[in-house]
Amino acid sequence: MAVSGRKSSDFSGSISKGSAEDFDHKCEPCLAIGQQIEANGFCVDCQEYLCKNCFAYHQRIKATKNHQLLDKGSMGKHTMQRKDSVVCTEKCALHGNKTIEFFCTQHDSLGCTVCITMNHRACKIDYIPDKCTGIGDTEEYRETMGKLEQKIKDLDKVMKRVNVEDKGIDTCHDKALQEIIKFRKEINDHLDQLQRKIQADIDKKKSADKQKVQEIIKICSNISTDISKLQSNLKDSKASQQHGQLYIYIKQAQSKLKSDEFRKAKESLAQTCTQYRFERSKDLENAISRQEIFGQLSDPTNVITPKKNKTNFKLRYKDDINACTKSDKNDCYITGCAVLSSQKIVLADEDNCKLKVVDRQSKVVIEEKTLDSVPRDITVLPQDQIAVTMPNSGEIYIMSTAGKLSIVRKIPVTGECRGITYHQDHLYVICWDPHCVRILDIQCNVQNTIYLNNEVFSYPNYIVFNEDSRLIYISDLMTENVVNITLQGDVSAVYKNKDVRTPFGMLMLEDGSLLVCYTSIGTIHRISGDFKQSQTMIDGLTKPWCICYNHHLQEVYIGGKSQLKVFSLQ
Repeated sequence: MAVSGRKSSDFSGSISKGSAEDFDHKCEPCLAIGQQIEANGFCVDCQEYLCKNCFAYHQRIKATKNHQLLDKGSMGKHTMQRKDSVVCTEKCALHGNKTIEFFCTQHDSLGCTVCITMNHRACKIDYIPDKCTGIGDTEEYRETMGKLEQKIKDLDKVMKRVNVEDKGIDTCHDKALQEIIKFRKEINDHLDQLQRKIQADIDKKKSADKQKVQEIIKICSNISTDISKLQSNLKDSKASQQHGQLYIYIKQAQSKLKSDEFRKAKESLAQTCTQYRFERSKDLENAISRQEIFGQLSDPTNVITPKKNKTNFKLRYKDDINACTKSDKNDCYITGCAVLSSQKIVLADEDNCKLKVVDRQSKVVIEEKTLDSVPRDITVLPQDQIAVTMPNSGEIYIMSTAGKLSIVRKIPVTGECRGITYHQDHLYVICWDPHCVRILDIQCNVQNTIYLNNEVFSYPNYIVFNEDSRLIYISDLMTENVVNITLQGDVSAVYKNKDVRTPFGMLMLEDGSLLVCYTSIGTIHRISGDFKQSQTMIDGLTKPWCICYNHHLQEVYIGGKSQLKVFSLQ
């Protein structure tokens, strides 16, 4: 059937002209979305053929309006200069049929034509084929490759640490179970011993009471026999009319009745108590009724655990605790302190060569232990033990705090030992001559020695460990620096402030910042973990030497001359 106004030959010609093989060039943006449209122009910059609509659009948008465009009549004279090295082939994540060809320098964003048109019209845009020539020889390429290489190394370190931690989890689990079983056995052995003792007391009492009862039975039996015999003699003498003998028997019977034997037997019986019973220890009964009495999981390295993500800490004054005692021969200087329990703090009194245990509730010294040389710093260990540095004797004392303070063993350390801290079954100890950090395992065997840079450290003093950054923080008395170093001994950063001098004891807060005692000016200074920020938290103190934290009461204790200052951490 013929179509009005149009010859069939014209129609077939139109069909032929619209087929792909009849086009000299196709519009490449349209071809990317599956449409085959004849090119009506060419972009020299983009090296792309464009249809009439794309050609007009190319002239309007900011990213391409300054490109060199050739119309249909001129594009045939242009020779394609495209090189494979500048061709973009990666598809856009948002528009999968488009190729990424642009980069927004303002938003650091890669995108295709659609992305740029929709979201970055007003931005400064780089056309990648224009910018990529020779990029492999640029500083940007080398710097990027260097950073990637460093990142790979950092990831490798993290993976090694993860593997160590993974093994540490199993080790920690096994040790915890061993400690539980060991503690349970110790409890059972102790209870068995107490049971044997009280059973022996019961057996002893039974034997004594039995002997006493048997003696009473014997006395009563003898008295009964004598009386029965006297009764019989009286009857027989009366019946036989033997009045003289009867008189004698009457007098003997009267004498027998006056005897104290019966009264003594009754008194002895009255004093014999056979109605005793076993009474349970109320202390033990109350103790075992508490869920946490057997023990609990804890991390002894977690020195302070305030509320997570809290960075705006405040210290509010609460109390003073007098650390002096009548037996002190010198002024009391507290150079080390550590929290034993929610109500007990142990102090190192350097000038009196003592350790003192303070009761938080009563605010008095409840125990003191005189040592044979000067103590310096203290850290808490598992199993109710503490480690105390003894600089003059070059030793670390491992001491039990269960019951009375007692020395378990003395560990010789090369060099004069100063500050000490405990972390994951290891002791980290500052030593002089040479200046170093000695790392000991829980059996106090030296596992590693980190030698300190003498240009940075003059008199290293106190030490804390940051679990998150795996850095060691050290205060230096003479240089007045606070320095953090890696576990390999490399100096990571140095903090020095001309307004604060003589750093001593330090406390690591959960956000990675430090509370540092500055003795000469009597302040507690807070320093961020990267040493970029600082502030004075407390001033007006007298010789603040050491600092520790009570997690249960959320209290900070600051040791100095004669007193332990108490602040709440808010």
